[in-house]
Amino acid sequence: QVQLVESGGGLVQPGGSLRLSCAASGFTLDHYAIGWFRQAPGKEREGVSCISSREGSTYYIDSVRGRFTISRDGPKNTVHLQMNSLKPEDTAVYYCAGGPVCLRTGILLAPKSWGQGTQVTVSP
Repeated sequence: QVQLVESGGGLVQPGGSLRLSCAASGFTLDHYAIGWFRQAPGKEREGVSCISSREGSTYYIDSVRGRFTISRDGPKNTVHLQMNSLKPEDTAVYYCAGGPVCLRTGILLAPKSWGQGTQVTVSP
């Protein structure tokens, strides 16, 4: 059974850091592009970052570039999203998904196999 499970969310003060993890079972993450998305209350889900399947090229939306870092841990079949210098506007439920290819804008194209999400709250 193909499954993605996100973890690592929590409550953090502005300027703080969190590291999210996306663990896969039933398939090998390295074979797919993996994207992180987020959805804030009352807003549509948006792509945040993406890592390609082969070269491991990384892409970010403008608002997180320089603060977030996406990476793979092949032996653990996991993708991480290191989030530094967090802002209140980063508050959202964060999801990971697998798909065929990353767009250079930082968004995963045709995402599939969504996880259940992990809540990130940035507040004083």
